[in-house]
Amino acid sequence: MKAKRLRADVLAGLTTSFALLPECIAFALVAHLNPLMGLYGAFFICTLTALFGGRPGMVSGAAGSMAVVIVALVVQHGVQYLLATVLLGGLIMVAFGLLRLGKLVRMVPHPVMLGFVNGLAIVIALAQLEHFKSAGVWLSGSPLYLMAGLVALTMAIVYLLPRLTRAVPPALVAILGVGLLVYLLGLPTRTLGDMAHIAGGLPSLAWPNLPWTAETLGIIAPYAFLMAMVGLLETLLTLSLTDEITESRGYPDRECVALGAANMVSGMFGGMGGCAMIGQTVINLSSGGRGRLSGAVAGGLILLFVLFLSPLIERIPLAALVGVMFVVAQQTFAWASLRVVNKVPRNDVLVILAVTVITVFTDLAIAVFCGIVIAALNFAWQQARELYADSHLEADGSKLYQLHGTLFFASTTAFLNQFDSANDPLRVTIDCRHLNFVDYSAIAALNTLRERYAKAGKHLRVLHVSERCKKLLKRARVQHD
Repeated sequence: MKAKRLRADVLAGLTTSFALLPECIAFALVAHLNPLMGLYGAFFICTLTALFGGRPGMVSGAAGSMAVVIVALVVQHGVQYLLATVLLGGLIMVAFGLLRLGKLVRMVPHPVMLGFVNGLAIVIALAQLEHFKSAGVWLSGSPLYLMAGLVALTMAIVYLLPRLTRAVPPALVAILGVGLLVYLLGLPTRTLGDMAHIAGGLPSLAWPNLPWTAETLGIIAPYAFLMAMVGLLETLLTLSLTDEITESRGYPDRECVALGAANMVSGMFGGMGGCAMIGQTVINLSSGGRGRLSGAVAGGLILLFVLFLSPLIERIPLAALVGVMFVVAQQTFAWASLRVVNKVPRNDVLVILAVTVITVFTDLAIAVFCGIVIAALNFAWQQARELYADSHLEADGSKLYQLHGTLFFASTTAFLNQFDSANDPLRVTIDCRHLNFVDYSAIAALNTLRERYAKAGKHLRVLHVSERCKKLLKRARVQHD
């Protein structure tokens, strides 16, 4: 059983390494960097997070979200400032994990997760369309038909092979099979070597060559913080998705520390920054990769490709890699979210749709932030509507209000509207055993209510306040019985 598990991890790592190559090269080019910087970054980040991170089976590398963040820095200040930014960003990630802030991912609602997954699936699919261009012009005629045919053949192998055997990952068979077909028949289609030449040597220590001054820190700090936050966000969301797929539990704080340390090592050896990559993670998991070995193999093979196997790797048809990524996009998209549109609250559907669209047209961080804000506002609105009061006159002529719900900034108006200070008797009691005070707005609302009854010459008592609410009121010096 152990040998079978090791074999599955090794094959999954091999498959994942092929999928990592074009993505890391493309993201390095987007950031105006040498492709080798993307590959070195993938080697360090993928290997170290796999060995020491908190989520076996998850794959990290030089991600596109990070490339978009740092492109302006590279253009304006150069590569040395990028390396310093990667170092500082990694340090921020480590601090985030050591402070045990990884648990904040629990604050992301499920509709936001669905929107995140759907948006990234669309982004992955749209990114593959760039490979249907040559020198910025869309392919046409025979080159287009050949490219489309090879993509379709790759996808067919990935979908149909599991019906025959599950002994090997279908994506690996598809890549190698289509590559062999192209080589034997001499088909004129674009290959990985047309993107960039990946031959290189061992990465060497490349401590950023720049003045370490307050001015330098002022330049790199904003980019480092943004890079760290985007990387952590994508990593923690991918970790949650991996937990769901594997039905197991990862350790977000440990993953944050490992990711930060991996980024620091990458920066010291001339590599890009990076984070978890959802597409490659899905490939790894669907290929049977569940242990740390799969990620370590994928990272190690990236370095072997650069050092020894570049002539062979550069012959891999882009069509085969595009076909695999199209399958990944299809498998990543949460199709169940479409089937429940009429079964869940419209507000949740709005969140899913908003996060999906914003992810496609802007970036992940903005999308998730907007989704959380929309979900939080919806929650506040629903909680505010649920506050109500039962009231009746007591035998002694006083009036008793029994409050239910949560008193906070959004429900203070509804709270105050429950009372009639002008027409109530001289003595009024509020029973708060079913009322929860949350914030300063709740305290202010209670003070406002006391003032209204005081102006009307009436006495207001507040009873059965919870211990937590008593502390809140005591800190604000509000009297209660």
